[in-house]
Amino acid sequence: MQDTAHRLLIIDDDEVFCHVLERAMQRRGHEVEVAHDATQALELARRHQPEVATLDLKLDQDSGLKLLPELLEVVPDCRIVVLTGYSSIATAVEAIKLGAVNYLCKPVDADEVLSALEQREGNPETEVADNPPSINRLTWEHIQKVLQEHDGNISATARALGMHRRTLQRKLQKRPVRR
Repeated sequence: MQDTAHRLLIIDDDEVFCHVLERAMQRRGHEVEVAHDATQALELARRHQPEVATLDLKLDQDSGLKLLPELLEVVPDCRIVVLTGYSSIATAVEAIKLGAVNYLCKPVDADEVLSALEQREGNPETEVADNPPSINRLTWEHIQKVLQEHDGNISATARALGMHRRTLQRKLQKRPVRR
């Protein structure tokens, strides 16, 4: 893939990330289109028929998992890599079941994306982490995810997590737990 130019569609609601990835891919010779929501992504897919695409798992209020089969209906041969800042085994499995060729956790760089788009089969040489994240780290990441989903609103986040607002505030004052 790195030897030939491809039509690439980047679908992500993070405009800064899109801009950085778009420039990196253009420097590598790829023709790039960018969409920030599902409607725009489907419109660009119909018009430009991308060969490859990156798809954010969480698009503002939309789910990348809902958009994935719709994209493949519009462009059946498109190779799609799902990108996310909120990785989980369940979403990774579901993304692959729905037709993604790979699933990457952000932050990623252009070379990682290209490598994921190139991959045609699983790699049995992939290393398995010796030490999974601690329960405290998983808790911290979950709180951050829910906080972001509620636009930084601590009261709404506390309600969503089923905890007292002051308890959440105390947890947020602590530094992130190491993996």
